[in-house]
Amino acid sequence: MRESEAEIITRIQEVVRSLDAIPADVSRTIDADTNIVRDLRLDSLAVMDFIMALETRFDTIVPLDSLAEIHTIGDLAGVLGASAAPARS
Repeated sequence: MRESEAEIITRIQEVVRSLDAIPADVSRTIDADTNIVRDLRLDSLAVMDFIMALETRFDTIVPLDSLAEIHTIGDLAGVLGASAAPARS
């Protein structure tokens, strides 16, 4: 059974909140429209750390060729939803 976009975004939110690279004042709601670089204020190294943390959390690999197309949490949820292993019970 595949997760819904809302479930994937909830899991992404958990990873975001666990990252040391996220400034403390970035506490607003993280939703599908949140821009990963602008709103979360991640530099390129922090983005790669974020992607690796997501790959671990979702037990998947984000294809490198899709990274250029990922700008928002919603974009990321779409990629993770397409490539993630089925949700565990």
